[in-house]
Amino acid sequence: MPVNIAITFLVGSALGWLACKILKPPQHFRGLIMAFCSAGNLGNLLLIVVPAVCDEDGNPFGNDRSQCRSRGLSYSSLSMALGGLFIWTYTYSLMQKSGKLYHKMQSKSVQCPADSDEEHLQGFKAGDEEAALPPSASPEEHDEGSRIEAPLLSCESDVANNKGFWTNLKEAVHQLVEELMAPPTISAIIGFVVGLVPWLKSLIIGDGAPLRVIQDSLELMGNGTIPCITLILGGNLTQGLRKSVLKRSVIVAIVCIRYVAMPVIGIAVVRAAHGVGFLPHDPLYRYVLMLQFALPPAMNIGTMAQLFDVGQEECSVIFLWTYLVAAVALTTWSTVFMSILS
Repeated sequence: MPVNIAITFLVGSALGWLACKILKPPQHFRGLIMAFCSAGNLGNLLLIVVPAVCDEDGNPFGNDRSQCRSRGLSYSSLSMALGGLFIWTYTYSLMQKSGKLYHKMQSKSVQCPADSDEEHLQGFKAGDEEAALPPSASPEEHDEGSRIEAPLLSCESDVANNKGFWTNLKEAVHQLVEELMAPPTISAIIGFVVGLVPWLKSLIIGDGAPLRVIQDSLELMGNGTIPCITLILGGNLTQGLRKSVLKRSVIVAIVCIRYVAMPVIGIAVVRAAHGVGFLPHDPLYRYVLMLQFALPPAMNIGTMAQLFDVGQEECSVIFLWTYLVAAVALTTWSTVFMSILS
């Protein structure tokens, strides 16, 4: 499963990068687009969908619903933990870079005419001229002063950092440590340690465990996490419907990548891995692996957009359309996956 999730991020990032090269969105939106194309909702939706499929009559995963549900919850929980590691390291890095680029462009008035939407550029230039022009200055005086005091800077020369190898390596290591210290990442690591060490597991997990209260408390909080995150997503969708500067073609590209290209690639990857003997014969496990390629974007992307103050309105619009399409696409692909595995 870790390799499968890594493939989803790798393929999604490659397709997102290709979409950025073709559609040429603003520079600071490229990391956002790659994040939406690569990071799927690997936890919450699987915890809802997989047990529900096990409860259906005639499912291809066996007649014992309780056993199917137990295994499905185990696979979904593992997917959520591993997905959290990838999202809060790789996706976090993409969003952080986009935020830094956006704020640097704002603070230094850096413009990228070749890679920006026309509407975004017009609004950006108009806002700069109004903010920089004092009330007593005429346009001619403003033009002359700007030529002397504020020479134009290109994106490549201003945003790019020409640092040495060791400086870049030190910053990369520091950033990796910072990402690994994120609370979701630490929680996932602690969960893996407790699950893999027998004596720790016997202390916390089980009816006769002396510290069973920890498991009960975490389970109680976990049961409320899914509806809370869903409510937060609904609140985020109210923003940006009239403020987004992304082209419609970018949104269509993200939807096509997530619900057309990725599921097809997922079927090929899982069937190839099963054909060479890398996967067990459990059809439920292969179903979860295929489903990881057809999920809508991770909700944590919206949290990161708010954290770094970049693309919040655009996130709302993308979330709106991707989750609307997911109602049909996820059902369709789930049916296709079960027909393949039956």
